[in-house]
Amino acid sequence: MTATAHPISRSGPYRIARLAGRSLAYCATLVPVALLALVTAPLGGAGSAAARWRALRTGLLAMPPTPAPGRRPGPAAVLGHALLSLLLGLVALLPLGVQLLMVLRGVLYGLVDPGPYDTSWGGPTRAGAWLAHFLVGLPMAAAGLAALIGIAAVHQRLTRGLDGERRAPWLIPTALLIASAGALLFVAWTHQI
Repeated sequence: MTATAHPISRSGPYRIARLAGRSLAYCATLVPVALLALVTAPLGGAGSAAARWRALRTGLLAMPPTPAPGRRPGPAAVLGHALLSLLLGLVALLPLGVQLLMVLRGVLYGLVDPGPYDTSWGGPTRAGAWLAHFLVGLPMAAAGLAALIGIAAVHQRLTRGLDGERRAPWLIPTALLIASAGALLFVAWTHQI
């Protein structure tokens, strides 16, 4: 009898859910790790800052480690990477907030909003309002997770550049475009509320 992997480990939805969870955790660490790198890199900690980025990439995202770096990144390269990481991390706060709202206003709606539900989506009953908020939140949560997967993918490719790998020419413009789009979305959202 041969040993085989559990069938769920090969399924697409399981892999996607695992990738989404890893990307969520990875994106949640971008701002603190970037701020730490901005403080420590100019003080001689460029190597340890680069090592933290590598550890996040291989640990949280389970990406294969890059071969031994051909060169150690200097403080300027680490500072540039930290600034891009900070921008991507700030943008990641938007879809991270969407996930939090899905939990609070979708999954737990009936517990966090005591009612009355006469004017609520799905009202006038608590069950109807709860179901409506949950169903409306599902596509937004899926879009937020897709955004987190994309941000994590762009950032991990940027991190490989610290190990001396050649960056694709589209990578930095894409990171800046993501940051610009996130800023525009945030401004539009603040004007809406």
